[in-house]
Amino acid sequence: MVKSEATGDATYKTIGQVAKELDLIDKKTGNLQTHTLRFWEKEFKQIKPRIMSGKRRYYSKKDLEIIKLVKFLLKEKGLTIKGVKNILNNPESQSLDEDISLGIYKRDLGTTKRIKDKIKKNYKIIKELKDLK
Repeated sequence: MVKSEATGDATYKTIGQVAKELDLIDKKTGNLQTHTLRFWEKEFKQIKPRIMSGKRRYYSKKDLEIIKLVKFLLKEKGLTIKGVKNILNNPESQSLDEDISLGIYKRDLGTTKRIKDKIKKNYKIIKELKDLK
């Protein structure tokens, strides 16, 4: 974790920290699936971690929010890579995967911010449920 000198906040997270936060863990071995994050970096141009000495990756809060959205759309909503790219490249797009229209970005559902807020709320609920175990 890299801290901002001005505020002392954790402004960047390592690839391992992001993988843990997103629960990208191999259920059989317990190993972090950092390769998934590196793959998503190649697929989605919006994910741009800072790469410092030793090729260490550091993800900003913005990167983390995009990664959370990507994971949600791929894993929870079942979209394809192509469908997620369409959403990230054209937020107003309604045709996400070839001819499938899921209506995620219809005007009556609101803006991307409202959807991100819902995703954050879901992650918070999931975290609380995990803490109860």
